[in-house]
Amino acid sequence: MNDVVVRGGPSGLAQKIEVGTHQLISDEPTDVGGADTGASPYDFLLAALGSCTSMTLRMYADRKGWPLEGVSVRLRHEKIHARDCEDCETRVGRIDQIERSIELEGPLSDEQRQRLLEIANKCPVHRTLTSEVRIRNVLV
Repeated sequence: MNDVVVRGGPSGLAQKIEVGTHQLISDEPTDVGGADTGASPYDFLLAALGSCTSMTLRMYADRKGWPLEGVSVRLRHEKIHARDCEDCETRVGRIDQIERSIELEGPLSDEQRQRLLEIANKCPVHRTLTSEVRIRNVLV
């Protein structure tokens, strides 16, 4: 795995991101004080989940020899009131909700489609987001 290095400048919210040999830019939209020069941090979070989901489904279908011709994953993040979530443990405040819509292309059977939907929850990023996460800070 590559280290991810994020650097912010002396002003503004834009961040330069280095992932191995790849260069990315993160920023916030103008309505929250950014200059909208790149994707927001939550956009990158959703992109990680979406790409991991699609890759996981592709690998699974390939191993099974299933006729999966393409995968599209559309994601949306929002904060909702905990009281509006019937199956959540948290009952007060706001919680994060990610809606993930998965489109599977190809002549798949209903059983194959259902199994791929189950496999989507097994992608490593999904597992990370739904498990206990520990972030250890080190000041250098």
